[in-house]
Amino acid sequence: MGCPYTRRVHRFTEDTAELGRSILRYAAERLSLDPVPLDFSRTVEELDAVAGGAISSEGIGGQSALRLFEEELALACLSIDHPRYLSFIPCAPTREAAMFDLVVGASSIYAGSWLEGAGAVYAENQALRWIADLAGMPEGAGGGFVQGGTIGNLSALVAARATARANAARSRDDARPYRVAATAGSHSSIASACEVMDAELMPVRLDAQLRLTGDALREVLLREGPETFFAVVATAGTTNLGVIDDLESVAAVCQELGIWFHVDGAYGGAGLAAPSVRDRYKGVEQCDSFIVDPHKWLFAPFDCCALLYRDPALARAAHTQHASYLDVLNETPDWNPTDYSVGLTRRARGLPFWFSLVANGTDAYTAAIEQTLEVARYAADQINQRPYVELVREPDLSVVAFRRVGWSPQDYQQWSDGLLQRQEAFVVPSSHDGETIARFAIVNPNTTREDIAAILDSMNAA
Repeated sequence: MGCPYTRRVHRFTEDTAELGRSILRYAAERLSLDPVPLDFSRTVEELDAVAGGAISSEGIGGQSALRLFEEELALACLSIDHPRYLSFIPCAPTREAAMFDLVVGASSIYAGSWLEGAGAVYAENQALRWIADLAGMPEGAGGGFVQGGTIGNLSALVAARATARANAARSRDDARPYRVAATAGSHSSIASACEVMDAELMPVRLDAQLRLTGDALREVLLREGPETFFAVVATAGTTNLGVIDDLESVAAVCQELGIWFHVDGAYGGAGLAAPSVRDRYKGVEQCDSFIVDPHKWLFAPFDCCALLYRDPALARAAHTQHASYLDVLNETPDWNPTDYSVGLTRRARGLPFWFSLVANGTDAYTAAIEQTLEVARYAADQINQRPYVELVREPDLSVVAFRRVGWSPQDYQQWSDGLLQRQEAFVVPSSHDGETIARFAIVNPNTTREDIAAILDSMNAA
């Protein structure tokens, strides 16, 4: 007779076909919007009123579930690809990448091993190679795509610690490295990774340009004992201010003292594709590990972080999981992405990025990134010309931080709330050195000069 559940859920029926057409219609309509609506958030109580009890024993059917999402829940989610969504670090995937994400979901690919997902892993590795070439990493560099910068940074630091401890054991050194050096400008995930690993995060002072430098790093390492450190983290584009550390001098100190050099380029690493700023990354090619999030400034959908190692064998030694049922994978020389990061189960999250690169060509990526940089430079020029606003610092990349002269934290919040309420923009306050500030994170090529001017005008009218 068969299971009624199986007959209802797992067989392709005319109802399934109709639902598929409805989903494709919704996706096509959403992707065709130009611009997309900004939309609002809603309270739990408001969502309870329209969607409470949606999960039931009998179900409401696919068409009704889709209507519930389309007419209620989707409208309670801000559109991160809106050209005036300038908070945090937005995500503005290409149409090709967003559409191909549907294919990835429909294809039922397990992309953790070469045995099960060779075609997907091969394609992802092509995309990783393009990034590795941008960073100047050697031919043997490699890694995988993980969920985001937090897991990318954690995975790189796990590999760094395992390598440092293996080196100490080989040299019969009693030292057990337990420290990571970074600055206050590093991403919050670095502190989180240290908490997870029970490692000590040792702060290094910033220079006048808010960068980590080799001189300040050497001072800390020699004072505390370089043998106690297993990694140094530099940032290629800090999240809050877009600062690029002095990568070259930091790399030299790491090489001199034999410490793993990790570069967090989750946001800013994409700037490597832009000739106008490429020289600011000098030294990145010497890193031992590197991350960049294509879902930030490389126009891929969530969730997608590229994690690369100079010597992937070191990461494989640190991350490969061992169990009897995994022997068939571990006893081959195949490239298994799960060997290079925390985690075992993985979707082919790099495929939409690969598809978009193949479809559009890398020149289009360079042009799009340069476009956002040009708009960021325009924003900085406009701020310098207007007497009621001031730059916090000249932008290195496409994050523009500024203050509204005379405003209190409450003024910033009221202005920000008003922008969203009127559906004009989404720009939330941030802070720097104890001061509330405003900030544009410009990673969407559809953000225009006119968008920037309109938002700055609203600060004068508020």
